[in-house]
Amino acid sequence: MTIAIITGASVGIGAETAALFVDSGYRVFNLSRRACPLAAVENLHCDLASPASVADCVATLAPALAGAPRVALVHNASQMRKDAANACASDDLRAVLETNIVAINSLNQGLLPLMGAGSSVLYVGSTLSEKAVPGSFTYVISKHAQAGMMRATCQDLMGSGIHTALVCPGFTDTEMLRTHIGTDPAVEAAIAGMNSFNRLIEPREIAELIHWAHLHPVINGAVLHANLGQREA
Repeated sequence: MTIAIITGASVGIGAETAALFVDSGYRVFNLSRRACPLAAVENLHCDLASPASVADCVATLAPALAGAPRVALVHNASQMRKDAANACASDDLRAVLETNIVAINSLNQGLLPLMGAGSSVLYVGSTLSEKAVPGSFTYVISKHAQAGMMRATCQDLMGSGIHTALVCPGFTDTEMLRTHIGTDPAVEAAIAGMNSFNRLIEPREIAELIHWAHLHPVINGAVLHANLGQREA
């Protein structure tokens, strides 16, 4: 059976991505501290900040991947904090990188040897993978690093039949965004007005691109922008 492994599939983009893969007949695993609300999804409790927790998930997944014709490994989960270059303790930076970068590497190291041709490694980045805004210091650093990881992954997997891409959503109506910007309608309107359609992106729209990217290896190594034509300041 084809398999999809998605980090952070409990809400938002991750949950919508899980639903699409379920509908496509995949066996879907959610790696998250919270369960995915979809009954068909198999939940593996995973604290991405804990190397031991990530290792336990890899060990649990290994038997399932044996003989799977192809696997979609979707690195969706990430941590976002409000911080700045002149106000960020190094321990705080390490904590964000542990979740947003090191955990991805640990999953790749454990699962790539079990993935065959036709599989994919998909990173969910951000418009902040290639630019920066104030007040998101560690998130910007980690998302830039994910772009480098994706490109390096592409080069190192040449000839394996496994492809990769970085999907970069714009301002998407997710729990993470709401936590970061609050609930002020004026702030939401200002954020929505930063693209040519004057609205927030729906998580399903990003999920559809992730699902498509898995099925189309022609985009191997690509950065896929999904931001409704975001305005540049």
